[in-house]
Amino acid sequence: MLTSAHPLASRRVSISLAGAAVFALALSACATASPSDDTSSNDAPSNEVTLVVHDSFPNDEFAAAASAATGYDVRVISAGDGGELTSQLVLTQAAPIADAFFGVDNVFVSRLLDAGVADESAVDVVPVTLGATCINIDPAWFAEQGIAEPTSYEDLADETYRGLTVLLDPTTSTTGASFLIGTVSRFGEPGFAEYWQQLAENEVRIEQGWSAAYNGQFTQGGESGTYPIVLSYSSSPAWTVTEDGSATTTKALLDTCSSQIEYAGVLAGSANPEGGAAVVEYMLSREFQDTIADTMYVYPADDAASIPADWERFAPLPIAPHDLTPSEIGAGREPWLRAWSDATGW
Repeated sequence: MLTSAHPLASRRVSISLAGAAVFALALSACATASPSDDTSSNDAPSNEVTLVVHDSFPNDEFAAAASAATGYDVRVISAGDGGELTSQLVLTQAAPIADAFFGVDNVFVSRLLDAGVADESAVDVVPVTLGATCINIDPAWFAEQGIAEPTSYEDLADETYRGLTVLLDPTTSTTGASFLIGTVSRFGEPGFAEYWQQLAENEVRIEQGWSAAYNGQFTQGGESGTYPIVLSYSSSPAWTVTEDGSATTTKALLDTCSSQIEYAGVLAGSANPEGGAAVVEYMLSREFQDTIADTMYVYPADDAASIPADWERFAPLPIAPHDLTPSEIGAGREPWLRAWSDATGW
């Protein structure tokens, strides 16, 4: 039983580097170029670079390493989760709060690009980390109850599993939004809304954030948890490995996964686009990519970078995640959220 905080708390993996390249091409296709209207302050020291990130990033460690590697004085600031970060970057477009960004994921990246927030003349918007949101279960609970383990989306709506599942609100959680997108990919329209109606009728519980669901409600996440099914990540079972390293106490259902890809880029109108580009390029270096699994508990975009030895056994990537392109997500995100709310009453 886990009582400590999961490394993925407050944040949000499953395609190969080749897949990441496909996403990068898709981003280039859907980006809307716009002239840089530089109204930001340009009186900052030319050697200073500011990187704005989501709130689950190793700020101090990265700043020190990036400064040493690039020769710039790198400063890192946080701006909430991926959705909040995106909103801030759009709202402050006329006066950018940083030179570069990291942590906008495939749920929101089209919004950033369509608004012309990224300066792709300085450096392309590139994938830095890969992850997958997946249903996780507590196998021991099902063995003790004599109930077959669920394996699919459909099982979550089955009477056998009534009142056993905790999911996340897609309007407040990027993890929840990723799972919603996975259901759109799997069931199409209007099938995904009908599926969510079935989930609501099967007494699925909805939490506002990952930590409240996993650490508060999941039977393997905390002492008081009573739900043996939870929305989490493909890498989560690597966090619940037994002390002797021989097994894990949780399992990710790899047929219920959808990719989460986090991007970095330079902000249009920034005070130091050259420095911002250098920092983004450092994020793609083997030096930094080798640290991603240990510090952020997701996969690096570079599939040759280091990952913990037990991840291949306990945290494998899904072979066929239920994904949509960033442009498809950008066009459908708001209508899907409205349909979700109408179907569930949440």
